[in-house]
Amino acid sequence: MSDQTKTLSESASKALLSGYGVPVVDERIVVTADAAQAAAEELGFPVVCKLGGDTIAHKTERGLVRLDLADAAAVHRAATDLLAAARPEDGPVHVLVAPMLSAQRELIAGLASDPQFGMTVLVGVGGILAEAVADVAIRMVPIDRVDAFDMIDQLQTQPILGPFRGEPAVDRDALADVLLALSAAAQHEPTLVSADCNPLMVVDGRPVAVDALVERQV
Repeated sequence: MSDQTKTLSESASKALLSGYGVPVVDERIVVTADAAQAAAEELGFPVVCKLGGDTIAHKTERGLVRLDLADAAAVHRAATDLLAAARPEDGPVHVLVAPMLSAQRELIAGLASDPQFGMTVLVGVGGILAEAVADVAIRMVPIDRVDAFDMIDQLQTQPILGPFRGEPAVDRDALADVLLALSAAAQHEPTLVSADCNPLMVVDGRPVAVDALVERQV
């Protein structure tokens, strides 16, 4: 196996991880503005539109994300602009249309290959606070349910996991399921190098991955 790696598109990353049980947001993959509008009408407003493709990993830095699109006309305009922003080196691209979820809490979960210990699974505070807070728990793969709960209990920001600003406490069983799903993916996908679910939004107490990136050896 070579040392070269490939980062999967967001949609392909989500498809791989959801196959092991990681909850992902419902979404549609389309290639025209008209199809994006139809997808948004099917999903219900507001929605998010993102430009995706096998070589597009960092969408935010390139301005390839449109949030909180409230009607069909806005979606059509956004999809048209996104498709026009594609570069030749991007190769084939698509527009990802998904419901606009809102959450006051964001977590991160993922997999990383440690030079000394091999594949590890992690959970922590995610979203824009991930780097500032740096509150994560890490275990070697494979983990069991006891390990998953220990990881959750190890986080320092426990108040974020409890009832928060009128929202229910984080469903720890559901969060443990995410960690177990990632561990299973690492065990069954020998080419997996890393996986990043950030943010893992807490919606009505339950975690859902609204973005994901998987890197694998090729």
